[in-house]
Amino acid sequence: MNISLASVFADIPQQLPEELCQTLFRNPTVRIERILSLGHQTPAGAWYDQAESEWVILLQGQARISFADAEPVDLKPGDYLLIPAHCKHRVDWTASDQVSIWLAVHALEPDPNVIQRAGD
Repeated sequence: MNISLASVFADIPQQLPEELCQTLFRNPTVRIERILSLGHQTPAGAWYDQAESEWVILLQGQARISFADAEPVDLKPGDYLLIPAHCKHRVDWTASDQVSIWLAVHALEPDPNVIQRAGD
């Protein structure tokens, strides 16, 4: 058994010229990432359109996420949301005076064309 202990608050770089995305765990259907932002935003005119659902929580900092088909959401520490697969979204801004620490869980949607056996 391989047990490892780490902290999402450890090893925060002093400089973040680009948003930093680190995979903490991955298997065939789930990916967990730590994302560090410091004044970063999605490039103008760009949208994320992901094949998997994303549950995201903001652990530190502040941010705003906009959606193509919904009102923007302002996030503060402890706020989380579920972004369904193919829900177009973008990060409008993140705090520039403090690193925003996100924890994102990406989950692949089950393929409706694949029959699951009991116990799978």
